[in-house]
Amino acid sequence: MKVNTERLKSRFFRYVEIWSQSEDGVEDRYPSTPQQLEFAAILEADLRAMGLTDVKLDEHGYVTATLPATPGYEGQPVVGLLAHYDTYPGVSGKHVKPIVHVYDGTDIALPDDPEVIIKAKENPELAKFVGEEIITASGTTLLGADDKAGLAEILEAVAMMMEQPALIHPTIRLGFTPDEEVGMGTAHFDVEGFGAHVAYTFDGSTMGEVENETFSADGAVIKITGRDVHPGYAKNKMINAARVAARFIECIPQGLSPECTEGREGYLHPVHLVADTSTATITYIVRDFTVEGLERLEAYLHLLAESLQREFEGSKIEVQIKEQYRNMIYHLDVEPRAIEFAMKAVNMTGIEARLLSIRGGTDGARLSALGLPTPNIFAGGVNFHSKFEWVAVRAMEMAVLSAIKIAQVWAEEG
Repeated sequence: MKVNTERLKSRFFRYVEIWSQSEDGVEDRYPSTPQQLEFAAILEADLRAMGLTDVKLDEHGYVTATLPATPGYEGQPVVGLLAHYDTYPGVSGKHVKPIVHVYDGTDIALPDDPEVIIKAKENPELAKFVGEEIITASGTTLLGADDKAGLAEILEAVAMMMEQPALIHPTIRLGFTPDEEVGMGTAHFDVEGFGAHVAYTFDGSTMGEVENETFSADGAVIKITGRDVHPGYAKNKMINAARVAARFIECIPQGLSPECTEGREGYLHPVHLVADTSTATITYIVRDFTVEGLERLEAYLHLLAESLQREFEGSKIEVQIKEQYRNMIYHLDVEPRAIEFAMKAVNMTGIEARLLSIRGGTDGARLSALGLPTPNIFAGGVNFHSKFEWVAVRAMEMAVLSAIKIAQVWAEEG
């Protein structure tokens, strides 16, 4: 079974060149940016051109479609294949120029910014692909393999299943979502209407990964109110909110930062700061694999706020916590075959399946909580959310084959 690599790459290049960045903090529209709806319309047209049924683009930007089951397998559980089409808002995703490198085992210098170098010693996964094709951006933008690699892989898998009747499968439901990168990918997703028994997000990283755990995640907003007076007459009167905010950030131990954590360690990460003398707002993301871990980190924020209010007498520091998503493992036990079949399918491609926890989140975390068990499968991208992002073509090919094998296992054993 051979993947049409040129078609896969062509679709991936086309998608990463289309701007579809999401935007954090937008509350008056969904999806958060108009360019996402423009991209969704392109996806809708592509699905119709492929000949899929039930193709729909709804008012929230969700794109769905159906691949009918191989005759004789209509009664098997419906399987969903999912990816998100927005890209991370923290690094530009506009005017992406994908570049193919035949990897020679050394560092990869990106042409549009000589300071952006993908270093071999920092990317040990590269060693698996010496002599093979690696795709990067040009150095001024992210690549967008998170998650447009997933999009391209799912559509190539579906194209192959449509072209080759021997590739048996149950009914397949496709779902492509906006705003995943800002934690809102499933805010309006109709799980019941989607109609799948189990689903898989193709949004993981290195080749062979199957992920049954995500972080549990909350957002924290720290609102600081100071007191502004003329600086010439400020002694014993002014409370500079910007200074309080700087002190708040500085008081978080370095060991609780993402730069100093790994494995199953949680963290507190300030991602946005707006401050002047009168007021300041700090936005944190709070991450841990357990709810208890989240509660400990959030308790620290509350204690720090109380302490600094005493230090800066007359200030007001409020901590607001908003739940985002919870570790998917809390909900996957309702359908243990979701992981069992995924591991079996990946191994069937000839690579080793590795069951891991992802130090991040996927749409699958929230979907699992809503009753649709949704583990995460590798899409191949590495160093996502950065200009150093890369993906190996062979990893993308293996993700395509994994999707096909997942469908096969559910058809035969579901």
